[in-house]
Amino acid sequence: MTKEVPMATVDARPIIAGGAEPFDTIMAAVSSLEDGEDLVILAPFEPVPLEGVLSSQGFTYEATDVGGGDWQVTFRRQP
Repeated sequence: MTKEVPMATVDARPIIAGGAEPFDTIMAAVSSLEDGEDLVILAPFEPVPLEGVLSSQGFTYEATDVGGGDWQVTFRRQP
């Protein structure tokens, strides 16, 4: 049996569809993560620049094309 990992989720798709930039919302979610909590981002494209920013802050990530042009990226802070 696998242990469930707590996670926070930001769905950037409606933010982007509304013409806004989701970066501040995402970074607010990053700053409020509890120890051991993952961050899941849903986006209408693979957020490569964000992957670079969070990688430089000690996160690893797993990006998955979930179909229809949408992506799910799970960020995990390294201990």
